[in-house]
Amino acid sequence: MINKERLLHTFCDYVRIDSESTHEKEMARRLIADLSALDCEICIDDSMTETGSDTGNLYCTLPGTAPGEPLILSAHMDTVAPGIGVQPVIRDGYVYSDGTTVLGSDNKAAVAAIVEVFRTLVEHRFPHPTIQAVFTVMEERHVVGANHLEYDRLSAKRALVLDCTGDVGTVITQAPGLVMLSATMTGRSAHAGIAPETGISAIQAMGHAIANMKLLRIDHETTANIGTFSSHYSTNVVPEKAELQAEARSLNPEKLEAQVSHMVQCLEDAGRQFGAQLHLETETCYQPFNIPHDDNFLAEVHAACDRLGLPFSVVSSGGGSDANCFNQHGIKALVLGIGMENIHSTRERISIENLNNLAALILCVLSHH
Repeated sequence: MINKERLLHTFCDYVRIDSESTHEKEMARRLIADLSALDCEICIDDSMTETGSDTGNLYCTLPGTAPGEPLILSAHMDTVAPGIGVQPVIRDGYVYSDGTTVLGSDNKAAVAAIVEVFRTLVEHRFPHPTIQAVFTVMEERHVVGANHLEYDRLSAKRALVLDCTGDVGTVITQAPGLVMLSATMTGRSAHAGIAPETGISAIQAMGHAIANMKLLRIDHETTANIGTFSSHYSTNVVPEKAELQAEARSLNPEKLEAQVSHMVQCLEDAGRQFGAQLHLETETCYQPFNIPHDDNFLAEVHAACDRLGLPFSVVSSGGGSDANCFNQHGIKALVLGIGMENIHSTRERISIENLNNLAALILCVLSHH
């Protein structure tokens, strides 16, 4: 039922549209044009001032033609860098970039699949429930777009978020919450050769804090990492200021809170011990979620995979997605594998088979075709 040639053409068109995070406007314009041709109800929110993007999140509703529970299909419009001037290359059953940029199958394979499903439903007049497509901005910047969705626009209470690695048929039912930490340690500068004892080394204080932190794999549910630690001074200056960016993740909300508290305590203790001042900010980017394995919605996706002959597997993820935000707002969201490989690298690729299977699976869930 899926027009495979058109789907591939649409996908290649979409990846050629520059849409690195904060610059999704042209991608949104193209989607508005393509979906308006199907008489969908389309709107863009006013989240730009909050997200920093040049456009808002895009909402598209295809009114139902048959009874059934409404469903949200979600994908994000932004890509990571380097994502300017993408040139898709088709080779050996895969789509690659030319090797100078990412491909952008993360997440334009999902965007293209959703558009193809809408086209198929309209052209073949397949009965279907009301479908709300949500195309977010800034997902690659810790799901900022989804954090600023206008959830009162969404009537559906179930969502398929098309945004994970793994072949089509892979479903993520569990993902961690994420808390970001930003710390600045301020000591006192001094000449490192003449009077070092009059200074307070911010590097020494921050390094002591880091040395006492539990980091990387904490347990099977929890991780923590220091991303940046910066302080730039001449070697003859006791460094006055040092900055740190870190994160903590956990599938368990209590463990996440405990790990963040531990990291904060290490920083505070080091500041007191060395006489340095600490400025600390924490930001909860999203909360963890866990969909039970006996959930009815998950069973529907499993049944659709069976009808299509696709292997079905349920996995837990160590990363977050827009699904975390949907679940946090009372919308049950599953994350579907879309087959993208080597994401966030110039070696990124996706098989044409997975691209076709993704559209077929969505169509099957919606209309059993």
